[in-house]
Amino acid sequence: MKIAILPGDGIGTEIVAEAVKVLNVLDLDFETGYAPVGGVAYAAHGHPLPEATLTLAKQADAVLFGAVGDWRYDHLARALRPEQAILGLRRHLGLFANLRPAICHEQLAGASSLKPELVAGLDILIIRDSTGDVYFGEPRGRRVATDGHFPGQDEGYDTMRYSRPEVERVAHVAFEAARRRNRRVTSVDKANVLETSQFWRDVMTDVGRQYPDVALDHMYVDNAAMQLVKAPKNFDVIVTGNLFGDILSDEAAMLTGSIGMLPSATLNASKQGLYEPSHGSAPDIAGKGIANPLATILSAAMMLRFSLGQPEAADRIEAAVRQVLANGLRTADIYSEGTTKVGTAAMGDAVVAALMRETAVH
Repeated sequence: MKIAILPGDGIGTEIVAEAVKVLNVLDLDFETGYAPVGGVAYAAHGHPLPEATLTLAKQADAVLFGAVGDWRYDHLARALRPEQAILGLRRHLGLFANLRPAICHEQLAGASSLKPELVAGLDILIIRDSTGDVYFGEPRGRRVATDGHFPGQDEGYDTMRYSRPEVERVAHVAFEAARRRNRRVTSVDKANVLETSQFWRDVMTDVGRQYPDVALDHMYVDNAAMQLVKAPKNFDVIVTGNLFGDILSDEAAMLTGSIGMLPSATLNASKQGLYEPSHGSAPDIAGKGIANPLATILSAAMMLRFSLGQPEAADRIEAAVRQVLANGLRTADIYSEGTTKVGTAAMGDAVVAALMRETAVH
């Protein structure tokens, strides 16, 4: 098993170090390679995704990714900004399906911004296309308008577009995932306004006929945003496009108590995947040792399950995280009165200790 480790910017180095610490106590046979990505890669090599980093990622079975983003590079041309690294990896590796579980652990129900009874036991999965939509659609750019409300004025434009194969492949991922869960898929779009969304809905309906054992319903994105905070446990699997999925998955993250708890996986057709926490690089707390590493540790568990064929090891990590939370340990983002506040390294050490205790028992 080959794992490319790309810590990136900000807190990326700190949180990835804790995930690697956890992986190293599992007694698995894997090799790792490290490479710079994002702002640190631009500083060293003049590009956020250097060729050597891309080669390492292509040769790996999975990529464990930290975070990218650094305000010091906001003045650069868009193609050279740190965030372009993640888009480049998705494009070059064909990583089209992003999976973000939103799970509210029993011990963190009180940390959510919603009432505990609305989120306790929450377990939903948001699947989003990650290589299409306005993020990748062409043409895009800036120009002088020739029509519209203000012809002759400067304007910016992007293109929302989807082809049938793009929608079909992410639809199959969603329906297959639902078969392993509660057999319900909610497809989110804006079909009452956007031609692209009506096309998305039509293709989802066509694919849904191949899964008669899975219930499919459709929901407009504005209603979905409302229902996520009104009755989130009514959802099972949500599938949507790149733009809507980006927004809804971050909204769902806050239901769990902190975005610092949410892992994610982005897969291609060969199950090669990029695994990263759902949060960003948080440069304001970088180097302070207070970031929550649990999302990255849980992303490593997803990596073991989806790309490396080690579901039992993934289960062990997730159980260790639950045990640590049950023991009352909290980083600052999920701290509440009556619990014990710990830093990044101490939280990683606690997960390692829980794994080692479990090993000793068995």
